[in-house]
Amino acid sequence: MYYLVFAFLYLLSLLPLRLLYLLSDLAYVILYYGFKYRKPVVLYNLAIAFPQKTEADRVHIAKQFYKNFCDNFIETIKFISADDRFFKKHFTGDYSVVENLYPTGRSVQLNLGHNFNWEMANLVVPSFLSYNVLAVYLPPKNKVFDRLFRYIRSRRGTHLIASTNYKNDFDPFRNTQYLIALIADQNPAQPTNAYWIPFFGRPTPFLRGPEKAARRNDLPVVFCHFTKKKRGYYEGHSELATLNVRNLPPGELTKRYAAFLERIMTQNPEMWLWSHRRWKFSWKPEYGAILE
Repeated sequence: MYYLVFAFLYLLSLLPLRLLYLLSDLAYVILYYGFKYRKPVVLYNLAIAFPQKTEADRVHIAKQFYKNFCDNFIETIKFISADDRFFKKHFTGDYSVVENLYPTGRSVQLNLGHNFNWEMANLVVPSFLSYNVLAVYLPPKNKVFDRLFRYIRSRRGTHLIASTNYKNDFDPFRNTQYLIALIADQNPAQPTNAYWIPFFGRPTPFLRGPEKAARRNDLPVVFCHFTKKKRGYYEGHSELATLNVRNLPPGELTKRYAAFLERIMTQNPEMWLWSHRRWKFSWKPEYGAILE
């Protein structure tokens, strides 16, 4: 089954991007107007994040999100066969924040969110860095799609670390100089095991794992996000969060990450994955203090 799916998608990926975007436009109409895929979740999230905006404004953001969501998927298909020239043309960025840390001999943790198009960034960045680039990901339950995504995401040098097999996948790189990328804006499975931080005016749970890993391994932390210059063209942006996380109070790094996310999501709201149930849990006193 994998080879049939791969062959079909490979042939599809050979089409010019302008033709693939016609499929993206069709998918947008089907998802937004037909299936209304997670539409209540998207509009609920936007109402929490932007209560000051009109309903019409939030609907406009939602429509732009769905268009970017479909483009993200279609562009990922293109990545199956895209070459170096394609990636260098469609994604640019300043890598100096990270690359300037390499001479220190330290590894680096890169925190980002579900910000379009993270899949393209994953394929471009390793070519411009001296580090072994590791990316932690949650494997899809479908084995065919897991194998397919592993092929796409690793074809240009990124080493994938499955969150379900973290120790074994990470061990070969433990004593190397690496950059480990974490998409850290997921909703924690257990609200009791989270940092609770004000986020868009509401107490929100954040994963403890990224900060714990940075402290344990004494890693400098860099925040990263992407902007869309025009359809199919992206730019990466990085900023140093801290050189010495162990000098910060517990939770402070995660507070900085939450503030970073809120800032970039406010600037370009259509670029974030609003279909996630980010406010699934409501704070209760038994969950612990809110980090103001």
